[in-house]
Amino acid sequence: MWLSLAVSPCYIFSLWWRPLLPLGLLLQLIYLTTRGLNLERLPLVGPHDTLTFMAAAMVAFSIPFYAALKRHARFSNAIALLAASLTIFALFSKPHNTPLPPVLKIIWFELHVVLAFLSYALFGIAAVLGFFFLKEKEKTFEILQYKAILVGYCLFSLSMIFGGIWAYLAWGTYWLWTPKELWTAILWLFYSLYLHARLHQRWMGRPSVLLGVAGFCIVMFTYLGVSLFMKSSHTF
Repeated sequence: MWLSLAVSPCYIFSLWWRPLLPLGLLLQLIYLTTRGLNLERLPLVGPHDTLTFMAAAMVAFSIPFYAALKRHARFSNAIALLAASLTIFALFSKPHNTPLPPVLKIIWFELHVVLAFLSYALFGIAAVLGFFFLKEKEKTFEILQYKAILVGYCLFSLSMIFGGIWAYLAWGTYWLWTPKELWTAILWLFYSLYLHARLHQRWMGRPSVLLGVAGFCIVMFTYLGVSLFMKSSHTF
């Protein structure tokens, strides 16, 4: 657990000393790996695990964007603060250490969850890129936001497919009409709208960037808001 406690300070102090950011990522990956080995399962059940995984994925995915932006320090700082915030929230969430039911011990569930949170991380990076475009009006941010959302959308689509397969094997149906599934569909349709709108010249630039930023708000509500305010079969 001490590894998890050390991650947030690394991310925060990386604002002044850049090497602490990859160190924080390394510690977070070691924590997830050792936790998975101890539990003998994928450590991605409940907010504690998923917030930790999402923070690590966000930092890892930010590396190629950081390079493409020619080492834009403020972008790296924003990712570090966002990852630190997610990690701190994870610390306040009770770890799910109990054995999983057989319905969750199948590959389709694991693929579904991993791809979902990898896509969430990319959508978060896209929101940060959108913020910098709105602030600095530099076209590179808008282009990279589009690339982040496109890759995230592909991963999210695969996650939905694998989730449907898992649901069929678990409950005999591909769709249960739970609040989480409905909001997942809304999220997928929203990013479909973004990708379609950006094909049109008048939507490029500020309009599409605002959609990209708003999309991450829907991501966080789908992820945390639905679980907090609505009854659902999902625990993440």
